[in-house]
Amino acid sequence: MDLKIKDVCALLGIPEKTLVSWIKEGKIPAYDVRHQYFFNSAEIQEWVLKNKWPVSKNILDMALTNIPVSLNKLLKKGGIAYGIKGHDAVQAITNSISVINLPAGLDRQTLTSTLLEREEMMPTAMGKGIAIPHPRNPIVSDIENENVSLCFLEEGADFQALDGEKVTSMFIVLCANARRHLEILSRIAYLCQQEDFMALIKKQACEKDLLEYIETKEKEWMKK
Repeated sequence: MDLKIKDVCALLGIPEKTLVSWIKEGKIPAYDVRHQYFFNSAEIQEWVLKNKWPVSKNILDMALTNIPVSLNKLLKKGGIAYGIKGHDAVQAITNSISVINLPAGLDRQTLTSTLLEREEMMPTAMGKGIAIPHPRNPIVSDIENENVSLCFLEEGADFQALDGEKVTSMFIVLCANARRHLEILSRIAYLCQQEDFMALIKKQACEKDLLEYIETKEKEWMKK
C-alpha cells in the first residue's frame, strides 16, 4: 500500500471528493487503515486498465523501474501465438500455456494452475477483446527470465469482461516483482489506447508488424 488519496487523485486527475465517493461505493480498490485510505499501485494500474481510464504520463512514470522494461524484447522471448482454441478463460489459458515459450525451469502445469487461480479470484479481461492473464504473485525470480506472450484466439472466449465483449487477444505476463509488473501493464495500457495498434490486434497482424510497431512506440516514449 504505497499510495495515498492525494497521490491517486493526482494520477487520475480527479478531485478528492470523487475518489472518496468511489471508495465508499466500492468502485476502486482501497484499504482503510486507522481511518485513512491507502492504495496499492499495482491494483490502481489494473483498475486503470479495466476502466479504460486515459493513461497519463504521470501513471506511466509511476511504473518506471531502474532497469527499463522493453515490451518488444519481452514479446520476442515469450512469442506470439495464433489460432489458440477455447470458448472460455480456462480453455484459452490452458491451451495457450501449452504452446508459448516459458522461462527455464517453469513448469507448464504449475503456471496454468497459478493463472487459473488468479482468474477465478478476479477476471483479467480489460475490455476491447483483450485479457492480461498473470499470476497473483511474481512467479519468476530473475528479471532475465521475464517474458510476455501475446496469444490470438481462434474464436472469442468468455472472460466475464465488464464490457461484455469476448476476448480474442491475451497478453500473458510473467515478471519478477510487483514494480516490474506495474510497468509492463503500463506499457500494454498505453499501446491499447492507440487506435492503430488496436487495428493490428483486431486483424491479428503478423509478428513482424506487431513487434515493429511496439519498438517504434517504445522509442517515442523514451524520447519524452
